[in-house]
Amino acid sequence: MTVFNDMVDEVRSSLAGYTLRQDRITYLNTAITTTSTAIKIGSSNNLAKGIVEIDDELVWVDNFDKANNTLNAAPGFGRGYNGTTPAPHSQYAQVVLSPTFPRNVIKQAINDTINSLYPSLWAINSFTFTFNASQTTYALPDDLESIIYLSWQTTGSSYEWLPINRWRSDPMANAAFFNTTNTVNIYENIQPGRTVQVWYTTTPNTLDSNTDDFTDVTGLPNSSRDVVTLGASYKLLSYIDSGRINLTSAEADLNDTKIPSSAGVASARQIFSVYNQRLNEESLKLKTKYPIRIHYTN
Repeated sequence: MTVFNDMVDEVRSSLAGYTLRQDRITYLNTAITTTSTAIKIGSSNNLAKGIVEIDDELVWVDNFDKANNTLNAAPGFGRGYNGTTPAPHSQYAQVVLSPTFPRNVIKQAINDTINSLYPSLWAINSFTFTFNASQTTYALPDDLESIIYLSWQTTGSSYEWLPINRWRSDPMANAAFFNTTNTVNIYENIQPGRTVQVWYTTTPNTLDSNTDDFTDVTGLPNSSRDVVTLGASYKLLSYIDSGRINLTSAEADLNDTKIPSSAGVASARQIFSVYNQRLNEESLKLKTKYPIRIHYTN
């Protein structure tokens, strides 16, 4: 089982070269509330005024007391900095000093990737309704993108579900009448009162909680997990060079001789190439498992 927190850690670890480069890390000495501004940590070595990350929250440090290993968050905007949410944190929670890739940014990149997957990758869902001999059009769920397959349950002990071959979907139905814009018209002789089942594609859902299971929440197969982490990685790497544009110092000039200013973009292109390859592989798997079925409209 892969949860949201695992994917964030995987993206951060891969962008750091696994063990090649690591952010400076310490821990909370005491638990803090959502409004605490004096934050005691394990060590204040190499600490400077700026941003620290505690769990998923960013904190702007206005000043610090090295004698007592205490960070003082800026009043007003220090807690929940840069759009993060102030939250209570337990003793020994991880504190990252000046994180290269904050967790909230990684989470957003993961969800942006999930949102961009459709129509290459999709989630599968089903819906059932009772057939009425005097009715042709039936309302379908709002999250339906396209119908894959229709079938109906026959009578008797065979438990057979027969395919429905004559139907037409309407993604622009009258919402005032059907309470949805998705409907299906069925033009086949089905026994009244029988159950009709519709299999359809829908856009994957994004992740929210750290404990959200990737497959259960998104609806995507677990084999596509690396497609999402690769997509998030190339999105984040695409902006790494922009942080160096305004650096004009002897240290920055020396750094540029070792690491070209376009190194981040070059790495992003490489990961994007792998991302596209895996995306095409997973897309082919879905299309093979759920092939387009021939049907007729009236």
